Parts: sequence; structure tokens; C-alpha cells
Amino acid sequence: MTDRPTDLSSLPSTQKPRRGLFSARKFALMASVVAGLGVAAYGLSPQGTPLNLFSTSAHAQVANEVSKVARPVGFADIVERVKPSVISVKVNIAEKVAKNDSDEDTPFQPGSPMERFFRRFGGENGIPGMPGRGGRGGGRAVTGQGSGFFISADGYAVTNNHVVDGADKVEVTTDDGKTYSAKVIGTDQRTDLALIKVEGASNLPFAKLADGKPRIGDWVLAVGNPFGLGGTVTAGIVSAVGRDIGNGPYDDFIQIDAPVNKGNSGGPAFDVDGNVVGVNTAIYSPSGGSVGIAFSIPASTVKSVIAQLKDNGSVSRGWIGVQIQPVTQDIADSLGMKKAEGALVAEPQANGPAAKAGIVSGDVITAVNGEPVKDARELARTIGGIAPGAAVKLNVLSKGQEKTINLTLGKLPNTVEAKADTGDNDNASPTRGADVPKLGMTVAPASSVAGAGKDGVIVTQVDPKSAAADRGFKEGDVILEVAGKSVTSAGDVREAINAAKADNKNSVLMRVKSGGQSRFVAVPLAKG
Repeated sequence: MTDRPTDLSSLPSTQKPRRGLFSARKFALMASVVAGLGVAAYGLSPQGTPLNLFSTSAHAQVANEVSKVARPVGFADIVERVKPSVISVKVNIAEKVAKNDSDEDTPFQPGSPMERFFRRFGGENGIPGMPGRGGRGGGRAVTGQGSGFFISADGYAVTNNHVVDGADKVEVTTDDGKTYSAKVIGTDQRTDLALIKVEGASNLPFAKLADGKPRIGDWVLAVGNPFGLGGTVTAGIVSAVGRDIGNGPYDDFIQIDAPVNKGNSGGPAFDVDGNVVGVNTAIYSPSGGSVGIAFSIPASTVKSVIAQLKDNGSVSRGWIGVQIQPVTQDIADSLGMKKAEGALVAEPQANGPAAKAGIVSGDVITAVNGEPVKDARELARTIGGIAPGAAVKLNVLSKGQEKTINLTLGKLPNTVEAKADTGDNDNASPTRGADVPKLGMTVAPASSVAGAGKDGVIVTQVDPKSAAADRGFKEGDVILEVAGKSVTSAGDVREAINAAKADNKNSVLMRVKSGGQSRFVAVPLAKG
């Protein structure tokens, strides 16, 4: 049947649509069909032949301009090259006899953010790759999953210490689905790195650790095993470098915003050249899931640690035996320093290399072997990166005088050294003491309060609105020195403060012992 136009002249006038309305409806319908079906649109030429609108010179010009626009960068080529080197790591752990939550073992430094992450998210909702430790009742087998990557064709692979810590059995699954048994060659708790080796495999694809440092804003690709899914790739940028998250003195993390979740731990972060710039180890997350803040161990740290694990099965670090703290601007002013830099010695450990060499509390270490020390964290990393037994030269500011000290590094103990014994402060109830009005606290001789020790004065009360409260003083703290002088009474404290004011000092430096550890605190002096 021939499709003919309808003759509108025979219709009653009330049924005749106006030409303008008909045209509008007609072209509206045509537009909707084109938009909805996405097919070529045709109109009628004056001769009645179809006209392809997409072949007009106007469209050709637009297409030509669009082709000049740079297309979004893709990562498929990089992923295709590096993904085979990434592995999924599965561990079995024989659960220990149940303990109270407060006694639960963790693979991180006590009180650190990562240790708090563990306690909050341990088990099913743990931090990335954290094997489950939760639950009570010993004897159960607990499994955990993480990530890793090969660094050699003969099966050596890097992962996190917290992924394989305490594991009785380790299995790895490669990108092509093959599963191998693996053994732990060595672990390093302080940097949360571990070296494992696949058994019975060769000619494996492996990744290269980057030689340089990433820049803030560089692209990174995280590849790993989130939630046991395996072979998952996410992309982001380097958000920050040199991050200290309070896990320990060797913190030097790369912060990235590529989504990282539970199971990504131990997996690599690649740059756009396909080199590993970091090993993903932790996330910041109020909920346990990715919020775009992940932390990676830099490749430079991985190289030095893994080399020692491969050769020795453990890591040996240099040690000088001091408690150190940052030099704040207030402390710098108190010591007469122009810049707030270097590492302040809060207390040298008895019989340690520093104490034997003559370093005392209040000294500031400003350089190691001629290289300036920016802060306490840098000093810890620098000394830790030198082999035990090596001779080093330290530049030290002692009582306003520059001096050079030569010493031989000891070996950093594998366990935390015992803290100074200050007695059972929980049972001490200081209720008396003399007022120190310039600071807003009262003190009493430490020897007069049970459990406070023999040296210094104990803080018995702190005005919550005072300068002392602002600097973190609390009841039970023991003040050992004020402005470099030992104190044994409230009178000694007042005398040292008055002397500092007479010297036109804006603050006074105190050495305080709290919880068994010493630190220096610069307290501003009230005028008048």
C-alpha cells in the first residue's frame, strides 16, 4: 500500500490542524526519534531525495575539531604490563589462647595510630589486609588475605609484615590463577615489611622498584586483592609525601588517594612508568572502608629493608641510645637557637653509646657526618640507616656551645627497652604542694610522695586555665630540671623561673618525666 499524504481539505474545519502546529509537531517528533534511536537523520531535499545530515560540510568541520582534542589518559597499557607481577596472599594463623582486649597482641607500636586502627578494625573489618585476630577461645584457625608482588623471577615477593605476622601457612595466587606455597624469609615490624618466597616456581613476572621519589600530583595505580577479589586496579594521585602517622620513628609514608581497602595491604603502588613507588600498608578510615587516604611505604625504604631481609632474615639498625624530641620554636627560644631544627635529647640511656660519649639531657644534635638534621624523625631515620659498629660524627649544641662528638653506633635492640622505674603512680595521691604562681600549678618534692621517686618535684595540681595546662602538664608529672638546673623543691622552681625572667626569657625549659619517659617542655612566662 502506497503511503500517501492525507487530504486535509475534506475534513471539517474544526478538525483541520493549523499548518504551524503540524510543522512543530512533525519536527518535534523527528527530533525525538533521532535522539532516542541514535540513528542517522534524513530530511527531504528540494528534489525529494534523502539528505544525510552527518555528511554535511558543517558536521565535517566539527568532527575535525573534536579529533584535535586530547583524549583522556588511560592506564590499560601500563596495567597489562605490571598486573602479572602482583599476587594475592592468603595466610592461616593458629589463634593464640584468648586474652583480654587490652592485652591483645598487635604487629604495631603500642599507642600508634596503626595500632589503634588494628584494635578498632581488627578481624572482619580490619585495616587493609589485616589477618583476623578477633574473637575469644583459643585453638581456632584464623585466615587472612592481603597482597604482594614479585621482585625477582625466582619467586621472591614483598608484602606487609602485618599480613604474614604469625602465619603458620602462606599461599600466593598469581594473576593467571595459579596457587603456590610460600615461606616467610624475614619480617621487619618497624617498617611493616616482609619478604616471602614462592616454592617450586621460576621465570615469574616481577616488578621493579622505582629509583626516584614521586612528586605530589603524580599518577599512581594501586593493584591488589581488596576483599579477596584479586587483581583489582584503582587509580589516584600522590596526595602528600613524608607523612608521619605516629606509628614510629621511621615513618616516612607516601599518601595516595587511589582507593585502597582491606586486602590491599602489601600490594604495590605503580607510577606511570610501571615502577613500584610504594607498598600500600594502611588507610585512614572512620568506617573501615576507603575514604581516599591511604599510606604507602616508599620504594627507597623497601629496597634497603628487603636487601637485609634477603641476606640476614632480619634488619639491623644503628643505635645511639637516646630519647629525642622535636625542637619547637618555644624550645629553640629557650635554648637561644635561631631556628627550630635538630633533635633535642630528652634523656640518654644509661650505658648507651651517646651517654658514654658525653651527650646529656638538653643537648641538641644538629648534624650527622656533616649532614644537617632537620628534626628528631630525620635523626632516627639517619642513624637507623647506618650499620651498627660504624663510626659517626655528631654536631651537638650543648649549653649554648657547639661541639663535635665521635662515637661508634650500637645495634638497635629488637625489643623496646625497659622504661625508667618511677614507681606505681596510680597509687600515688598527691594532695599537697607549694604554689608556683607564674606557671599555674603546685608542686611538692617527689621524695615526699610514695611512688614518685627521689629526684625532682611532683606536680600536685594544675590550673586548667594556666600556661602549664596548655603545655600538657598533669597531676603526677615529675619536673626534673628547670632552665637546665635540677630542682628538688618549689623554691628551686621559683628561683629558676625568676632567673629566666631576669634574663628576659619569654619561656622557660623544663625536663619532665611522665609515664616513665622524659621530655622537654617550654612553658611561656607570665609578665610581671
